[in-house]
Amino acid sequence: MWSIVIPTYNRLPILQKCLQALEQQEFPHPYEIVLVDDGSDDGTVQYLHDHTQNFPHVRLFQQDHQGAAIARNTGIDLARGEIIVFIDSDLVVTPVFLAAHAQALAHAQALGGSDRAFTYGSVINTNNFENPTSEKFTIQDISTAFFATGNVAIAKHWLIAAGKFDISFRQYGWEDLELGVRLKKLGLKLIKCPDAIGYHWHPAFTIAQLPRLVDVEAQRGRMGVLFYQKHPTWEVRMMIQMTWFHVLLWGILSLGGLLNERSLRPLLAWLVDQGKPQLALEIARIFLNWYSVKSVYAAYRQIS
Repeated sequence: MWSIVIPTYNRLPILQKCLQALEQQEFPHPYEIVLVDDGSDDGTVQYLHDHTQNFPHVRLFQQDHQGAAIARNTGIDLARGEIIVFIDSDLVVTPVFLAAHAQALAHAQALGGSDRAFTYGSVINTNNFENPTSEKFTIQDISTAFFATGNVAIAKHWLIAAGKFDISFRQYGWEDLELGVRLKKLGLKLIKCPDAIGYHWHPAFTIAQLPRLVDVEAQRGRMGVLFYQKHPTWEVRMMIQMTWFHVLLWGILSLGGLLNERSLRPLLAWLVDQGKPQLALEIARIFLNWYSVKSVYAAYRQIS
């Protein structure tokens, strides 16, 4: 038995595509989709109640809006499968998704003699809502994360042994990588599984997204310091960009913050109008990273 655990919050349009793809798996073993709704108010729950016949593998559970870490822990607790697959609710997978994870896990166990390993599939970013699986892999899709919940398969008992997700991560970021540190301490190995492809949809960049993106970086900085408190290592400092190298890098590139969402707004708007939203977003990442670094140090000073 396999359990696909998905937390969701106000993502109904792309969630429909996510679930439809999971219902079309070419997989010889029984599986379930444990969907944990984290307090959505966009009609997600009503839609699923009205279309239960379309999603026979889905088991829906509801909770108040408490964040992804608690939602995933709820999914772990309620999952009936021995293997848990984590994906996000804005991921659309191919028909061989589960089979690819299963083959890679079996191969790793045959080589290592135990199940002390997990598989990490490919995540391809796209803003093509109509046909998300048409996107090609690019260099920007390369991930160096050890454990990330966008596309991963792992035996349930290892998640329990590691203590599951730390629920003190209530804002955006780092809860999955923090769990990855604990899994690594248990001796688990990362097995790349490029054939388990998930297409991560997000809307094309617009100027209207800037306030939310700025807020996300502030949250990421605060949660990054929480990550460092729990694991005060140089590796974690590098992950959360709490080094003088990152201060200099993003400080120089943003001209000490002079290049920001206000000063660059005309350029970003022009690029979006020219049909180049991805380029606009990459430029915006300069000051967004600067905000993240500033937030990390501000949060660190506060706890110190």
